Amino acid sequence: MFSDLSAQKGGSSSLLSHPASEDQGPVFERMSLAYGPCSERYRVGERSFNRQYAHIYAARLMQMRPLLSERAQQKWGSDVLIRKLCDLQTGEQCCIVGTLFKRMELQPSILREISDEHNLLPQPARAKYISETDELILEDELQRIKLEGKIDRDKCVTGSVIAIYGAEKNDGKFTVEDFCMADLPLQTPRPALSSDRFVLLASGLGLGSSHADSMLGLQLLVDMVTGQLGDQGEQSGAAKISRVLLAGNLLSQSTQDKDASTKPKYLTKKTQAGSVEAMRLLDELLLQLVASLPVDVMPGQYDPTNYTLPQQPLHRCMFPLSSVYPTLQLASNPHQANIDGVRFLGTSGQNVGDIQKYSSTDSHLEILEETLRLRHLAPTAPDTLGCYPFYQKDPFILEECPHVYFSGNAPTFGSKLIKGPDGQEVLLVTVPEFSSTQTACLVNLRTLECEPVSFSAFSTDDDDESEMNISH
Repeated sequence: MFSDLSAQKGGSSSLLSHPASEDQGPVFERMSLAYGPCSERYRVGERSFNRQYAHIYAARLMQMRPLLSERAQQKWGSDVLIRKLCDLQTGEQCCIVGTLFKRMELQPSILREISDEHNLLPQPARAKYISETDELILEDELQRIKLEGKIDRDKCVTGSVIAIYGAEKNDGKFTVEDFCMADLPLQTPRPALSSDRFVLLASGLGLGSSHADSMLGLQLLVDMVTGQLGDQGEQSGAAKISRVLLAGNLLSQSTQDKDASTKPKYLTKKTQAGSVEAMRLLDELLLQLVASLPVDVMPGQYDPTNYTLPQQPLHRCMFPLSSVYPTLQLASNPHQANIDGVRFLGTSGQNVGDIQKYSSTDSHLEILEETLRLRHLAPTAPDTLGCYPFYQKDPFILEECPHVYFSGNAPTFGSKLIKGPDGQEVLLVTVPEFSSTQTACLVNLRTLECEPVSFSAFSTDDDDESEMNISH
């Protein structure tokens, strides 16, 4: 692990000892990795919002149907009957492939949002929108049918394409006996690396907030990565960090001034948006990083780019200092890249956070695994998660299995190595929000192990003495 490597060379006493000679000391060469961006499918060229969202559901079902039909035959036998809803016969045991729709009474509605105009009480904000009255429905191109039986209604979300096995009863409902998901796609073998090399994942920097102690922790992170922190052991360990990936929410939510668009112009003429100063801070931080190693920058929910998924890369003109360096890679959200033969795929966390609201699952790590098993990055888009109205193809369907699958802006750090039915190995990582946890994480490309790196600094809330500390 990274902490073991840092402890191998020199002890902490080397910082307090007299220099051995007048030269600058040992020089640690940073490893350079082969890099290939693979996010072309998430780039939106000519944008048109004239189409209906029904097309993306139709394209999703069309792409997923052959995959699920094959998986159903593997699970329930090659002679299993695979029917469409229009061909169902009462009492016949069969398999149906379709898209789930969960009818939820508590789901926010635009009609409820404008209820003030009709003197109605607005719907209160909730952490979860599930209730006992929710109904699960399966639909295909032509029809829909209510589901009951052995399927967890609260855990399912709208937009998931699955295969169910059972029979239609006399009451018109389909009794589910079993169901299956598409599961992990095929995976390119990971190359055998001869030495340890690391990629640092961080998210939720939250620049522009009022917490000064989070800025100090962020500067400690930058100093550690660039090798300006610690003794020779720490510096030799930092030299093995070959790339940094920032997974969204680089700016704080407090920089979002929602009243600016509704205020009269004469009241906002001499005021400056909070995001302007935050972007200047981000540019200065990135300048320190890109001068030392390559950095991938993904946008998030509070960053200045389009709101709907896939979010397009931040514009280079917002980074006048750091954009001069070729090591700055402005990426989309979701982002996919090959780093020394290891395929990374991840988002800034909007897809996972949205599923958490509309299902009974609370763990970000479990939701991450569920989306991988469903073979879809954002099943709740476009129902409850904004996305572009794609017409012919759904780009969020996973066509190749990643080696590292991550999600940003999680409440806590978590990692898990899962295995697929065809020998796939995937490291799941929930990258914690740095502004609240002061934690980033390091992925070892050789072993696919992941460990958190936590920073603690002087806190303005504590009266007692506190000290700066870095723990692996």
